[in-house]
Amino acid sequence: MAKTISDLSDITDFVINKGNGVKGLSELGLKSIPNQYIQPLEERISTMIMSQDSIPIIDMSNWNDPKVVESICSAAEKLGFFQLVNHGVPVEVLENVKEATHRFFLLPAEEKSKYSKERSPSNNVQYGTSFNPQAEKALEWKDFLGLYAYGDEHEASAFWPPVCRDEVLEYMKKSEILTKRLVELLMRRLNVKEIDKAKEYLLMGAKRIQLNYYPICPNPELAVGNGRHSDISTLTILLQDDIGGLYVRRNDNGNDKDSGWIHVPPVKGSLVINIGDALQIISNGRYKSVEHRVAVNSSKNRVSIPIFVFPRPSEMISPLPEVLESGEKPVYKSVLFSDYVKHFFAKPHNGKTTIEFAKI
Repeated sequence: MAKTISDLSDITDFVINKGNGVKGLSELGLKSIPNQYIQPLEERISTMIMSQDSIPIIDMSNWNDPKVVESICSAAEKLGFFQLVNHGVPVEVLENVKEATHRFFLLPAEEKSKYSKERSPSNNVQYGTSFNPQAEKALEWKDFLGLYAYGDEHEASAFWPPVCRDEVLEYMKKSEILTKRLVELLMRRLNVKEIDKAKEYLLMGAKRIQLNYYPICPNPELAVGNGRHSDISTLTILLQDDIGGLYVRRNDNGNDKDSGWIHVPPVKGSLVINIGDALQIISNGRYKSVEHRVAVNSSKNRVSIPIFVFPRPSEMISPLPEVLESGEKPVYKSVLFSDYVKHFFAKPHNGKTTIEFAKI
């Protein structure tokens, strides 16, 4: 029998402290979502202006082909998002990590909550819900498991949940070549001839893989899975399942007022790539990070698995000398990346405001 909201005297205690997550709420058979999850009108997916545009699907079969390189760099400059097919990451690896994500979220609440921020055996693993429950006026309809890797992934993974560890490691390993190729060709466009160790640390010195779980929602028109935000990464490599729900703000020459939102439909075997704030700063605004958000639905549980490729926390990020050598004026100051990360996580998802932190 469906329970009413009044049966739950304390949503926060049930969802966060007891580790049930939004998945636990969803499984109570509620007829309507708790008030804490109702988004203000202007943040609801149902009020979005839709764009008929689409993001490009690029075939990476021959990644040295100048047309492929041009397509990728052009999408990074104009749209901030693109999809890749024939990218070299085996479909079996992608399917396995999606299955492993479902396996983790099927664990009992007491098992998952061992990895919560307060109880986790390591900073390299964190189970949570929403984005920043303490700062948000309305919570996001999402649970997640965040897994960090600095340097040696196998060493970092020692405390990851065994139920998904091997599949996640295999996905990270198999996507490494793709990550390096993308970074190299984007850098070549910026006159960076070689990525030495120092630049490797700056561009891709750390990774976080996140297993996202968006449970069935009784009122998807009132809720969001992810609020409007841009990523703070260099690049994000996103694996979607076949359900869909990702929307990207149309990048309209910096004027994003009512410019519309583009749905990114799932394409079997593809990976979605987006530019993060770090790369926008490093490229002095040539490559664009773009706002995106996630809708939920009333009939299916959705998963997505982004790999966030970051500078090392100790890196200072600023426009590259190669970008400025022609006399271009820097738009961004030099910022310690760990300070940038703290700024991002100290507030709720609120569009693309984080990058103001680095503007001159």
